[in-house]
Amino acid sequence: MGQAARPGFGRTLRLRWSAQPTLRQLRLGSGLVLFAYVLTHLLCHALGNISLDALETGLAVKVALWRTPPALVVLYGALFIHLALGLQAFYERRFYRVRPSETAQLLLGLAVPLLLLSHVVGTRLAWSVEELDRGYAQVLYATWVAAPGHGLMLAVGLVVAWLHGCFGLYFWLRLKRGFARAAPWLLAGAVLVPVLALLGVVQGGRSVAALAADPAWRAQELGPNHLGLAEQTERLGAIRRGLFLAYLALLSLVLLARGARTLAETRGGFVRIGYPDGRTIRVPRGSSVLEASRRGRIPHASVCGGRGRCSTCRIRVVDTERSRLLPEPERAERLVLDRIGASPGIRLACQLRPDGDLTVAPLFTPQARAASVRDPERAATGEERFVVVLFADLRGSTRFAEEHLPYDTVFVIGRFLGAVGRAVRESGGTVNQHLGDGLMAIFGLDRDPKHAARDALKAVDGIARHVEQLNRMLAADLGERLRYGVGLHAGMAIVGEFGDETESRFTVLGDTVNVAARLEGLTGPMRQVAIVSEAVYEAAGLTPGALQELTLTGRAQPLRARLIGADASAALQDG
Repeated sequence: MGQAARPGFGRTLRLRWSAQPTLRQLRLGSGLVLFAYVLTHLLCHALGNISLDALETGLAVKVALWRTPPALVVLYGALFIHLALGLQAFYERRFYRVRPSETAQLLLGLAVPLLLLSHVVGTRLAWSVEELDRGYAQVLYATWVAAPGHGLMLAVGLVVAWLHGCFGLYFWLRLKRGFARAAPWLLAGAVLVPVLALLGVVQGGRSVAALAADPAWRAQELGPNHLGLAEQTERLGAIRRGLFLAYLALLSLVLLARGARTLAETRGGFVRIGYPDGRTIRVPRGSSVLEASRRGRIPHASVCGGRGRCSTCRIRVVDTERSRLLPEPERAERLVLDRIGASPGIRLACQLRPDGDLTVAPLFTPQARAASVRDPERAATGEERFVVVLFADLRGSTRFAEEHLPYDTVFVIGRFLGAVGRAVRESGGTVNQHLGDGLMAIFGLDRDPKHAARDALKAVDGIARHVEQLNRMLAADLGERLRYGVGLHAGMAIVGEFGDETESRFTVLGDTVNVAARLEGLTGPMRQVAIVSEAVYEAAGLTPGALQELTLTGRAQPLRARLIGADASAALQDG
C-alpha cells in the first residue's frame, strides 16, 4: 500500500581495494603510512616528559622500526606518492566555496614540506648521506639552545603535519560504522598526542640546555661525528636549498598550470548547468557538476566531500539524448555506479565534467538552514551507520475505507499505528515516519548492531501482541480482524536530517530502507505476517531457521529471508 511513495536512496557503498588501486586508494594508503610515521615520531617526543634517556630509548625503537630497507622503501614511496597526489589535488581543485575543512587539509598538506624540510635534511639525510649520528641530544641542542627560531618552526611543522593527517583520517572514517561512538576518543587522542609531544620536547630541551653548560658533555655529544665538519654542513645546506627551491618550483608550476587551465577553459567557453528549479549556473568548461552547484550556492549533498567515495551527490541527467554524449565515467565513478546499480542517466556530480550545456536533477538534497547557516554546503548531510529498518503496513485499508465512514477509518488506522508504535518503542526502536496506513521504524541509533537487531526482532513479536489486543477490543465493531505485514532488514544506511530549504526531517536513506520496504510489500502476496532478512539474524547472532531466497525488484542477486506466518511470530528469536 503506497510502496511507490516510500523513501528510497540507492545503496551506500564501500569501495573494495582492487588489483589496480585508484588514485583515492593510493592517497589513502600513502597517507596512512605517513600518519603512522608522524604518530611514532610524536609518541617518541612525548617520552621527554620522563627523561632525556627515555627520549633516546624511544628513538632507538623508532629507528629499528623505520630504518630497515623495506620500511625505508615504503616510507619514501608513500612520501613521494602523497606529495605528487597532493600537488595533483591542488591543481584539480577549483575553490568554488569549498568547505573550510577541505581547504585547510589541502593547504596544511602543502605547507608541511616547507616547514619540515630542514629537519628532514638535518636528521634523516644527514644520516643517510653523510653518516652523521644525530640523536635527541644534538637535535635539541640545535633547536633549543643554538637556534630557538628553528625549533619553533619545527614545532609548528609537526603540529601542521599532525593536523593534516587528522583531517584526512576524519574525512575517511566519518563514513565508517561506529565512528560516532569512537569520535570522542579519537578527538582526545588528536589533542593529547601533540600536546604531550611538545611538552616532551620542552622538557628534553631544558635538560639539554642544562647539560650543555658542562664542557665534557659538549665535547662528547657535539663533536664532528655528530654535528659534522664544515664541508659536510655545507653539503647538507646545499641539499636543503636545492630541495627547497625544487618544491617551490613544483608549486609554481602547478600554479602556472592552473592559470593556463583557467585561460584555456575561458577560451574554450563556458557550459551552463540547469537545475529543476529553473536556475542555471555558468561555469568554465571542465568544471564538475558539484563545483557548479557550489559556485551557484545550490544545496547539493556530498557526504564524502566530493571525493567519489559515496553516491550522495548523484544526479539524473534530464536530457536523455544529451546523456549519451557525455564523457564516459572514469574508473572510480564506474565502481560507485556499478556498486549502487545505477540506471542509465545517473551520474556522480563530483566526477561528471560535461563539455556542453546540461540540465541535471540532484537526487539527494541536503537540508539548508537559510536563516542560521550561511553556507548551505555546511548543512547536515548525514553519516553512514548500521541500522535495522522495520516497515509495518495495514492490510485492506483501501477496502475498509470504502465500506466505513471516514472518521471510522481514521480511528482504526490511528489505533493500528498506535499499537505498532508502542511495540516499537517498548523494544527500544524509534518510529521515524508515518506512511498513511503504515510506518517506518529504526533500530540502532543508540545501540550496537547486535542489540539493535535483537530489539527489532522483539518488536515484531510486540506488534503481534498489541495488534491482537486491538483485534479483541474492536472485534464487536469491525466484524473482522486487522491484518498487517512487517518487513525487516539490517545494513548500512545514511542517517541524518534531510529536506529542502524550508523543511527537513531526521530519517535514514539507503538500500537497507528500500529492501525493508520491499520485504513488507511481499508479505501480502506471500500471505505472511512478517519477512525478516538473513542480515537481521546475522547481526543478532541468532540462528534464523529455514530461509527462502526472494527476488526483489531492482536487485540482481536474490535475498535470503525468513517467512513468518501468523502462528510463528512468537518463535522469531529461536537459537
